[in-house]
Amino acid sequence: MTDEQGFASSSLPRHLVRGAVGFGALICSVALIPVVGPVSLLLAAVGVFAFRGCPTCWAIGLVQTISRGRLRRSCSDGVCELKVADRPRSGV
Repeated sequence: MTDEQGFASSSLPRHLVRGAVGFGALICSVALIPVVGPVSLLLAAVGVFAFRGCPTCWAIGLVQTISRGRLRRSCSDGVCELKVADRPRSGV
């Protein structure tokens, strides 16, 4: 089984910051058109870069970031299952 990261970030706060930058840049790129003209659309590129492609990619990455280490996928004989990962128990 490969350990691919997909669209996930290394931490949830980092992923949320990427989302704030991405949505902020996209909103500002449209909202600033009356003020600075079509040049404001360059902010859309910043938003796409922050999202690593698109808002949907960011949302998928959010789910992957949250579920990292909590869910395990196993496939055998063409059947795949998603299970909750075993958590190490702390010795008290």
